Amino acid sequence: MQYLHTMVRISDVEQSLDFYCNKLGLEEISRMESEQGRFTLIFLAAPRDKAQAETTRAPLLELTYNWDPESYGEGRNFGHLAFRVEDIYATCRKLMDAGVTINRPPRDGRMAFIRSPDNISIELLQGGEALAPAAPWDSMPDTGHW
Repeated sequence: MQYLHTMVRISDVEQSLDFYCNKLGLEEISRMESEQGRFTLIFLAAPRDKAQAETTRAPLLELTYNWDPESYGEGRNFGHLAFRVEDIYATCRKLMDAGVTINRPPRDGRMAFIRSPDNISIELLQGGEALAPAAPWDSMPDTGHW
């Protein structure tokens, strides 16, 4: 398992980049916009971590800007922790066998979400290419929210 990033939701891109980059000193590593999902993801790294972050070997801060206005109370603005795993199906099976609820099953062979005992959302991402969709995951419904 490899720790990838922590996600926080932001309400103003420029204001957030001013804070995180200009004031705090983090550096933008990459940016991705999704027309379909109506969001922008901005990944930041500390200067000492930048070289490693560019090869996904250092943890990042993911700023998520949702294009449609939404009010995030304290707590809702924190998104999730993310980990890369070698086999998302085996990881989810091991977690389920240990009594962990898979809130968002890996139907796509790529991504799943679980929650900690304190309701911290945790994203699990398949390392490399997505695995082929497979039962029981491909038809498993979401449980709760993540």
